Amino acid sequence: MKIVFMGTPDFAVASLDAIVKANYDVVAVVTAPDKPAGRGQKLAESAVKKYALANQIPVLQPEKLKSPEFIEALKSYQADLQVVVAFRMLPEVVWNMPPKGTINLHGSLLPHYRGAAPINHAIINGEKESGVTTFFLKHEIDTGDVIMAEKTAIEHDDTAGDLHDKLMNIGAGLIVKTLDAIASGSVTEQPQPMSDDLKHAPKIFKEDCKIDWNKPAEQIYNLIRGLSPYPTAFTFLNDKTLKLFKAEVEEKEPGIAAGGFLTDGKTYLKFAAKDGFIKLLDIQYEGKKRMLIEDFLRGMRL
Repeated sequence: MKIVFMGTPDFAVASLDAIVKANYDVVAVVTAPDKPAGRGQKLAESAVKKYALANQIPVLQPEKLKSPEFIEALKSYQADLQVVVAFRMLPEVVWNMPPKGTINLHGSLLPHYRGAAPINHAIINGEKESGVTTFFLKHEIDTGDVIMAEKTAIEHDDTAGDLHDKLMNIGAGLIVKTLDAIASGSVTEQPQPMSDDLKHAPKIFKEDCKIDWNKPAEQIYNLIRGLSPYPTAFTFLNDKTLKLFKAEVEEKEPGIAAGGFLTDGKTYLKFAAKDGFIKLLDIQYEGKKRMLIEDFLRGMRL
């Protein structure tokens, strides 16, 4: 099988590497155009592009996925199958091109958590398990027929970063299993159930990251975990932004108004929620680098 792989971030590299190591014929990679990054705003290559170049795999970086030049270049590779992991939405002319179709790896147990941010939303909602799913692409986003899925537990202190790494590695194995089934002709597909009570995973915006201290402590704790390390939950302290990467719940009546804080100026800083405290452990104050709370308090008078 000739395969074209489509993906951009580190999450996708694990799957691409697994496909290459399983001796599948990856004839080309499609990834995002180079983008300015860092203080110098130098053009940075995607993680997938770096891997492809290091492994002598041709790279396509279309600005527009419907451009005639890109469509012709893609056709020239005569792929039997396309594999998509952490890439943008494809037009039908692209996903419908290969004879064996286009498969996608999604970071949730479909049909739940369709959308752009499945890893974040699973933790924000306090889920105890998540997983990865492979499916064939069709018109509506993340709704194609399911091929395989694999579950993993979400621990109580897992962040979105922790779950990302778990799913990245499990997903790489699942992609290879899926390709093996397609190659051997033993693949089975299950239509996704359509229901009104499905959980969704829409894109996260800045206003979604602001902490509402009137909510229960456990809910705030899950929000902090679900947005760590990126895009990061935040609050305000002395009119400056305070990002929260890690915290813990202290279950006792706050005794002060929600949003108020207590500190000994040395070892702890905790904010009052509706029914308890959120004790900060790992933070970043506006204009400063990320640090542990003890280091922050050492250089700060509150």
